[in-house]
Amino acid sequence: MDNIPSIVRDLALILVTAGVVTLIFKKLKQPLVLGYIMAGFIVSPNFPLTVSVVDHENIEIWGNIGVMFLLFTLGLDFSFKKILKMGMAPIIAALTIVFSMMMIGILVSRLFGWSQINGMFLAGMLAMSSTTIIYKAFDDMGLRQQQFAGLVMSVLILEDILAIVMMVILGALAGGGSPDGGMMLRTILYIGFVIIIWFVVGLFLIPTFLRRVRPLMNEEVLLIVALGMCCFMAVLSTKAGFSSAFGAFVMGSILAETVEAKKIEKVVAPVKNLFGAIFFVSVGMLVDAHIIVDQWLTIVVITIAILLGQSIFGTFGFMLSGQPLKTAMRCGFSMAQIGEFAFIIASLGLSLHVLSDVVYPIVVTVSVVTTFLTPYMIRLAVPAYETLEKRLPASWITYINRISDIAPSGRHNNAGGYWKPLLRQICVNTLIYSCLTIAIIAFMSTFTLPIAQRIMPPHYEQWAQIIVGAVTLLLMSPFLRAMVMKKNKSEEFHALWVTRGNRAPLIFTILVRIIIAMAFVFYVCYMVTEFNKAILICVALGLVTLMIMSRWLKAIHPESPFQGVCPSCQRCQAAVV
Repeated sequence: MDNIPSIVRDLALILVTAGVVTLIFKKLKQPLVLGYIMAGFIVSPNFPLTVSVVDHENIEIWGNIGVMFLLFTLGLDFSFKKILKMGMAPIIAALTIVFSMMMIGILVSRLFGWSQINGMFLAGMLAMSSTTIIYKAFDDMGLRQQQFAGLVMSVLILEDILAIVMMVILGALAGGGSPDGGMMLRTILYIGFVIIIWFVVGLFLIPTFLRRVRPLMNEEVLLIVALGMCCFMAVLSTKAGFSSAFGAFVMGSILAETVEAKKIEKVVAPVKNLFGAIFFVSVGMLVDAHIIVDQWLTIVVITIAILLGQSIFGTFGFMLSGQPLKTAMRCGFSMAQIGEFAFIIASLGLSLHVLSDVVYPIVVTVSVVTTFLTPYMIRLAVPAYETLEKRLPASWITYINRISDIAPSGRHNNAGGYWKPLLRQICVNTLIYSCLTIAIIAFMSTFTLPIAQRIMPPHYEQWAQIIVGAVTLLLMSPFLRAMVMKKNKSEEFHALWVTRGNRAPLIFTILVRIIIAMAFVFYVCYMVTEFNKAILICVALGLVTLMIMSRWLKAIHPESPFQGVCPSCQRCQAAVV
């Protein structure tokens, strides 16, 4: 009889131990994530009283898969559209919390005399709350659908995006570089560009694909297709320089906008629960009792810094974003822990040989301790608010809540006037179509042009450039046209057009979009011809576009912008009414 592979024995040990421990925690009405971490500590070599796991590398790989599926499920439950509807609120809260916690991390590292680079890495780790742990805690406690939970998740998503930028900066610091504002801006622009391309292409292709194959789908096929898309986006994400978990989250957010979202979430749930349990068990296996004994003071100080820092500055950040004190405290107390991104940042420091060996186990231990305390911190928020409300004068509470009334929260939109929604829609469309145009130019110049040059006979490389340039312009044209024309026939545009004073600014918005479109055309023309010829081509195309636009303005309005008001335009009058 063949011997059973070690991974099967390890899996049996993990699942049996996790099953027994979580049953006990369920009986005690404690969150299951705490039981998983306790089970991991029990089966680790650091707990000599029991049988331990043999193959740690395989368990770590399975744990990474668990993170990926957990964030995939998170994406299914929470889409980027919810963040956009919240306006600037989550951005203000995320920036406030991240900056404040980084300052606390630097101060703590100075307190213990750590080196500057260790202090920077600790600051990065303390600034990142755990999306996975908070999501799991909300799920176990039945809070996932509450309003404050949605606010927390939106800020956590932005923190994950900021963590990617932070890793680039820390990598430059570790290599002796000095990351300036230009590098940070390029990193942020690159992240934004890739995310926009993923979402625009994904929201166009994937819902169409699922509608076409819906008659062929049963639960088994849907599970395979959904997990295949998740893993594909995870691979694509790593190729683009991001984490696999981030790619899985993006795919989940894309699928959240399809009609199959609820079905996918249902069929994926068992897989997510299995691998998620293994992830939390793998975290518990990293707890080392010797490190806890030797570095207990450091662990206690960092833990207190996280609990107090997130509770105070997290509450303050959410208040600045427009939330009342009670909601802000529930949000801030919920974020009082560190998790998977702290592990990733610590691993980066170890791989670059700039992080002290003792920092990683300290961070893991602090993460486990704060993870244990997360459910209790969530429950503590409301009693803390009630105590604060009783102790503080009523005028203070009123003044504090008044901050949320003047903060730029997405809950208070200025409904008067058409300029704000029109400009917002124009900016969003211009950004999306610009990203799509850049993607087409990059693809054609990077992949198609070299192939065309190899196919063409010698001395005809110029023709290859001309052909590829013409095809590129043809592929770009629908997006450039949409960039210039879209929203020019909207209700807001027509309502503003009635007032003579609005016409010059409206025409200016069209001219700006034409200039942006012509800049893309010039770039493609400059790739295949000389500078002067490219300028002439763009000027000619620009004049033709202006002629078409002037005729269009006269067609939709009896009186052009150069001829006065259009009192007979029924559509404008209706929009104003």
